[in-house]
Amino acid sequence: MSNNRITLAGIGCGARTRTYMKLAMERPDRFKIAAAADIVPVRAEQVRDYAPENERADVRLFSSAAELLSQPKMADVAIIGTQDDYHYEPCKKALELGYDVLLEKPIAKTLREALELRDLAAKLGRRVAICHVLRYTPFYNAIRNVIQSGELGEIITFNANEGVGAWHFGHSFVRGHWGNSIASTPMIVAKCCHDMDILYWLMGRKCENVASFGELSFFRKETLKEPRPVRCVDWTTPVGEDPWDARKYISDESCRRWLRMVMDGAETATEEEITEWLRTSKWGRDAFQCEDNDQPDHQVAIMRFKGGLTGTFTMTAFEEGRHIEIYGTKAKLRAGAFYKDNGPGEITVTEHFSKNIRKVEVEEPDGGYAGHGGGDWGLVDSLYDDMRTVPDADSMTTSIAASAHSHVIAFAMEHARRTGEVIDLAEFERKVLSGELNY
Repeated sequence: MSNNRITLAGIGCGARTRTYMKLAMERPDRFKIAAAADIVPVRAEQVRDYAPENERADVRLFSSAAELLSQPKMADVAIIGTQDDYHYEPCKKALELGYDVLLEKPIAKTLREALELRDLAAKLGRRVAICHVLRYTPFYNAIRNVIQSGELGEIITFNANEGVGAWHFGHSFVRGHWGNSIASTPMIVAKCCHDMDILYWLMGRKCENVASFGELSFFRKETLKEPRPVRCVDWTTPVGEDPWDARKYISDESCRRWLRMVMDGAETATEEEITEWLRTSKWGRDAFQCEDNDQPDHQVAIMRFKGGLTGTFTMTAFEEGRHIEIYGTKAKLRAGAFYKDNGPGEITVTEHFSKNIRKVEVEEPDGGYAGHGGGDWGLVDSLYDDMRTVPDADSMTTSIAASAHSHVIAFAMEHARRTGEVIDLAEFERKVLSGELNY
């Protein structure tokens, strides 16, 4: 083993932290697990068990983030994967203790907290990478290479679409952790700060103005034609007659994979055990009778970037996968899930006058792992260089300084959606930092 391995401490060992730790252990020459903390002991134990057998006894386990962070620094990098509303405190404490940080998105529950963490990292000289996994995917890197080659000419406008997926939306943003914008973060931040980051990265310039509209139209009690029990396990209708039936967590493998992210022991749970869990868990509720959900199930935004480049962005529960069209003065690029499935190719470039169509090759993700289109593996694979070899924090692939702008965009979109105003981002950021706006 290398003596120059990066030691890792997992703080909040949910699905994301476990994914990154497991992938890190595919490179034991580069990484070593030093500690893990979670309020559910089995999750921290799972992280420990990813370590080589001869190193597991040395992994320190803690029952909470606060307990781990009450100790002197015990690793090079803290991987923080706690819930959105508990990013700020553990990240702030980790930075003050001397940790560099890999922080799950969004940076924090509020924009003001995110900007404060950005400024604290700069003040202390710490490296903070944000888990914007799309930047690491072969797909988006191929698009960026086309843009930077000049093949499209000058970029004038774009259309981008984030199809969350109907079951995913119901699982995460109606029933789940992110169903309430006050308890977590607004939908456009929680899910789409990925998109704001990738658009800002692709266009190579900052966004200056946004306008936005969106509503919660479908996942409401008013959608139901007749009353029914609040818990799906109390329904007498056939399983799956309603496509959002929570009993599908038991019988449908495509739904069962989502269950594994929220139910400890789901891999080996019996039908009876899952049924009992659904009786009390928030994931057992009727998706149309979750009284605390307030996230819009569709939202559109108009964006103006520096230099007059414009674009539109659509988030919808009723599509699956991301698509993008980019229009330049020489050619247009079309890419994404729709074009991969329906032709002529996952990424194509069409010249305006010759009508020549070129299919852009997309490399297979490295590492034998395709989570987020290879982005999960790409992030972990780049973590060593980001923390050890790039010259400074600003040179990291997804530094907190760069990510903060995507959060300004997303929170400004939420403000625009709520007020109907066109938002100047520089002024919006100033007002948030001064306390004039509460975001």
